[in-house]
Amino acid sequence: MTDAPHYQLSDFDYDLPEELIAQTPLKDRSSSRLLVLNALTGAYEDKHFYDIFDYLNPGDALVMNNSRVLPARLHGIRPQTGGHAEVLLLRQDHDDVWEVLVKPAKKSPIGSTIVFGDDPENPVMTGTIVKELDHGGRYIEFTYQGIFMERLEELGEMPLPPYIKEKLDDQERYQTVYSKVDGSAAAPTAGLHWTPELLQKVADKGVELVELTLHVGLGTFRPVDEENIEDHKMHSEFYQLSEEAAAKLNKVRANGGRVVATGTTSIRTLETIGTKFQGELKADSGWTDIFIKPGYDWQIVDAFITNFHLPKSTLVMLVAAFTGRDNILNAYKHAVTDKYRFFSFGDAMFVHK
Repeated sequence: MTDAPHYQLSDFDYDLPEELIAQTPLKDRSSSRLLVLNALTGAYEDKHFYDIFDYLNPGDALVMNNSRVLPARLHGIRPQTGGHAEVLLLRQDHDDVWEVLVKPAKKSPIGSTIVFGDDPENPVMTGTIVKELDHGGRYIEFTYQGIFMERLEELGEMPLPPYIKEKLDDQERYQTVYSKVDGSAAAPTAGLHWTPELLQKVADKGVELVELTLHVGLGTFRPVDEENIEDHKMHSEFYQLSEEAAAKLNKVRANGGRVVATGTTSIRTLETIGTKFQGELKADSGWTDIFIKPGYDWQIVDAFITNFHLPKSTLVMLVAAFTGRDNILNAYKHAVTDKYRFFSFGDAMFVHK
């Protein structure tokens, strides 16, 4: 790595016209544009996502995060006043108790209730505030009939990122086609470009498809406030890599294949485990707050797919740790000039060496 690790937050800023922030997904997932960046030379090519087939080799492993986004935004009524309440699920603490954000928080003291469903007199679900946290956070305990996830699918909305103002017609369009394990507050968006057909084509070429799980937290949208990036504290997210997945990846690596990660969430999981086990991959699960920035010593990932990230975000820093700061900002400058679509529903990059 040629980059010096002593960058400031302002070193990862870039100018982005607001009209380039994609508000809706393309009808065909794989027709998004793809900027292919050579991390060593800084050279780039303009392609489409379906061209990713040409950049994956037989014997490589394609790693995907199978976490599924919870429809985590709930609209309810306070039976005490008839007022509206919005509840955003952050994480399950235990049983039917969840850590949440409530708006307005001041009207949600311990012991107060919120009912959900079309008929407040006969609610589908009831939430009782059982604990207050800082910054408007609460613990809420739900009561309901049947299965919680089914009630949530019935009542909840996708918590789209704050920069997306349009309503999403098809909630599945904010899920990857391989999403399986409920738990994320936001989508692992690099994976939104894959279609079942393109994945099958890649597998038929001899690429090993490998799944892991990292549940994306809303902290992923939290801005970096410290100008000295060394002072930034990363949020924690739960990850899991199975015995089967670790075995597949170790076989690919032993045979000289590349580990190609789909998205920064897959990168964070693989590099967390690789750092923990001194460059080896083993079945593992836990919470990670890894902060990958220029100067980082890469352990596992050889190439990756990623979307275009917010200015001054930890995700831009992560990509810069692989490409060098100048290479990534030059590529972003080209993407802006060439009117690529940015952020969650936007276009993608393939970064390799």
